[in-house]
Amino acid sequence: MKQIRKPELLVPASSLEVLKTAVIFGADAVYIGGEAYGLRAKAKNFTRREMALGIDFAHKHGVKVHVTVNILAHNYDLDGAREYLRELAGLKPDALIIADPGIFTIAREECPDIDIHISTQANNTNYMTYDFWYKQGAKRVVSARELSLEEIKEIREHIPEDMEIESFIHGAMCISYSGRCLLSNFLTGRDANRGECTHPCRWKYVLMEETRPGEYMPVFENERGTYIFNSGDLCMIEHIPEMIDAGIDSFKIEGRMKTALYVATVSRTYRKAIDDYLESEEKYRSNMDLYRHEIAQCTYRRFTTGFYFGKPDKSTQIYDNSTYVKESVYLGMIEDKCGDGSVMTEQKNKFRKGDKIEVMKPDGRDMEVTVVSIKNEEGEEMDSAPHAKQKLKLILDPPCAEMYDILRCGIQDTALRTEA
Repeated sequence: MKQIRKPELLVPASSLEVLKTAVIFGADAVYIGGEAYGLRAKAKNFTRREMALGIDFAHKHGVKVHVTVNILAHNYDLDGAREYLRELAGLKPDALIIADPGIFTIAREECPDIDIHISTQANNTNYMTYDFWYKQGAKRVVSARELSLEEIKEIREHIPEDMEIESFIHGAMCISYSGRCLLSNFLTGRDANRGECTHPCRWKYVLMEETRPGEYMPVFENERGTYIFNSGDLCMIEHIPEMIDAGIDSFKIEGRMKTALYVATVSRTYRKAIDDYLESEEKYRSNMDLYRHEIAQCTYRRFTTGFYFGKPDKSTQIYDNSTYVKESVYLGMIEDKCGDGSVMTEQKNKFRKGDKIEVMKPDGRDMEVTVVSIKNEEGEEMDSAPHAKQKLKLILDPPCAEMYDILRCGIQDTALRTEA
């Protein structure tokens, strides 16, 4: 009888706040980036002190931390990368995510006791590539997003049992092959392969014919135009059995530039779906409507299964716009609970005294509460909280909020439509 591999749920974190959210809301591991040498330079990322605090917090909760060092390095990057990896060796994360063979070589020298995972940026599309990295000392390889589940299954059959496969299960897709894109560099001078992508694939384009300069012709998909590079978002919440059957060891969620609400929502939903399936397939199937409802509470583009069931059709691309769908708004995370029954939060979006909002809990409960009182740091009563990043003291009824709970409300229930 084939033994089921219990997959790791690997969740992104853009900041210490989001790391704590991922840990509390069900991640088995989180992946983060430092202030350099990762492919999300525009994300907030972690200072050395924040990284140390995050690793300590995660380890105290039995959660692993993987650090991205996955740029495609130039000569002038190498000395700094060596110094950075030497610092990481002292912080003791559980793994380093690396794409470049030169960086890999330095990491083996400077961090011999830290596992190395090969990034999806390394174009890992066949079992001989996996076997090559295994022989170099890599613990895990992240599969290219262009692989089908059948191809991943074949890779599993041809690699050592202790070689781990990590694959994306949810999040934004890249129009370029394994994320190797020159468009941002060409149009803006910011190199996607060195962490500075400006996402020109989400822009709207027109066509100009050489002999008619200045005459712009839209590239029509329908009457609203087209976003010809704009991909939908991956969502495999309905296909966890197939992901497990393929032999994948780690289910990776994309989103190192996302909010705590996004991370809490996808972490909690995938945690429940994975656990339900491992308990019984019947339980997993019976809760599918719940998973779909919850996953729709965070920002997303139209969902797709990507390449997992073969080459995607046109529905994978979104030609008419580049906007996200959003059902919920992030109001804040509970940072402290006071003796008088009030709670402290840093406000992310506007809400008012008297509003009905939700307290989102790691165990799956969503509890409706009323905002009875709002006070600023000086203890002054406020009718509303209009300014992002204000420290607020709240009294909620019923007083059910605990540390690390998320506060949210439906998009229709708030005057502010854009996340801070």
